[in-house]
Amino acid sequence: MIATAAVNAEQFRKIKTAPGFIAALDQSGGSTPKALRQYGIGENAWSNDEEMFALVHQMRTRIITSPAFDGRRILGAILFENTMEREIEGQPTADYLWKVKQVVPFLKVDQGLVPEQEGVQLMKPMPALGVLLDQANASRIFGTKMRSVIKQANDRGIKSIVEQQFEVGRQIIGAGLVPILEPEVDIHCPEKGKAEQFLKRNISEKLKGLADDQFIMLKLTLPEQDNFYAEFVKHPRILRVVALSGGYSREEANNRLRRNHGVVASFSRALVEGLSAQQSDAEFNATLNDSIQSIFDASNT
Repeated sequence: MIATAAVNAEQFRKIKTAPGFIAALDQSGGSTPKALRQYGIGENAWSNDEEMFALVHQMRTRIITSPAFDGRRILGAILFENTMEREIEGQPTADYLWKVKQVVPFLKVDQGLVPEQEGVQLMKPMPALGVLLDQANASRIFGTKMRSVIKQANDRGIKSIVEQQFEVGRQIIGAGLVPILEPEVDIHCPEKGKAEQFLKRNISEKLKGLADDQFIMLKLTLPEQDNFYAEFVKHPRILRVVALSGGYSREEANNRLRRNHGVVASFSRALVEGLSAQQSDAEFNATLNDSIQSIFDASNT
């Protein structure tokens, strides 16, 4: 097994210790039309997937190349596979992020979710994960992210989610990358606080099995109880605990984040809230700057 010491040490230090947050720019095939619609581009603007992905790459390029987007406030960015394979200003996206912006590149590796069972949605099987991890290494990606969803406070279902996340996480660690495990608790879960208790207990058990040279990150829903994940923030095997916005508005997500010390944001919708294809560059950059500053401030508590 390749120890995480094999990855870029400077990137490792940045993710572990620097102030800032992670930008989630990883909407994939299923969520791309919604992301474009929120950006002011309707579905009549493309006629096939290739045109759709070209449009969303233009949107992401505009965000990443904005003067507001750099490593002083942004630790890392999570990319969709299609984005990793494309270029920004003549450089592979991951290289541009690190070399030009000093932002650490991550890759979304899950292939979506299976239908709900036992109150949860597990990840679909990933038979090509090994090939994708090879591509990630060749593209100089630092880490990965994979999402599953908890809909109900079902302890057995939640245990199966955590087992799957850690099992795949070990394969990712074995490829020399740092996995972000994302067992999202749906913000509409009827017993959200209880589900979070089950989740924390199951994660705590699995952490005992990590060796000294095995590191993970956790991406978690902002909890009902403030500082609920404080023990994970301090855990020696957890490089960073980040929070998803999960459908909360940016204002609500930031307010919740401020109350969870040591947890930093990894927002997607909340990050791009208010951005539009119709904005001038000056308007776009000012809106993005305000968004980044507010999320940075909320993360720095």
